[in-house]
Amino acid sequence: MTDIVVRSSLLDPAAQPLIDGLVSEYDGRYGAASRPGGARAEIFRYPVSLFSHPLGDFLLLQRNGQTVAGGAFMSHDDETAEMKRIWTHPHLRRQGLARAIVLALEESAAQLGYTRSYLSTGFRQPEAVALYLSLGYRPLFDPSADPSLYRSLPFEKHIGEKAGQVGTTPIYPPAASFEEATARVTALKTAQEAKIRDRLASHDASAA
Repeated sequence: MTDIVVRSSLLDPAAQPLIDGLVSEYDGRYGAASRPGGARAEIFRYPVSLFSHPLGDFLLLQRNGQTVAGGAFMSHDDETAEMKRIWTHPHLRRQGLARAIVLALEESAAQLGYTRSYLSTGFRQPEAVALYLSLGYRPLFDPSADPSLYRSLPFEKHIGEKAGQVGTTPIYPPAASFEEATARVTALKTAQEAKIRDRLASHDASAA
């Protein structure tokens, strides 16, 4: 049994198990109608170039040539990389594969100069919450509150030159209702997407 981490892309056929796995996971837990276009539209929400050097990365963990885990990150700004698409084959969980992918992504991000890792997971994914806490991520929400009043649960962790430093981002209070939480997450993601796309456009313009 040989496990290797390889650099890839959402357009690589080797990434198809990750894409199909995430669609099944997200639509199964939250419902295909929980977001416009379902999970597949969310997975391809951003240009694939955001998940490649020098702004980001996309890694697959392969076992004997088969994709069994993977993940990616993209750039928010000069300091922050957002981890995305973290996935492990459902039959191979509790083997440390997701941990290995997150650590590999952190290392890659640090090599590109990022000093802060940011990520979020859904309120119906307690195993993901446990993983990120075990890796030293700081929750940006109140863990004692009903997670559905956040809907999306954000975390941060310093990496690279700032590894070990404690984050200072304010903790978000819970919303008053699930509907309010949904509206707040939608607004946050819209603002983040605009910022990320502007960063990509600026990078492309400077490289032209």
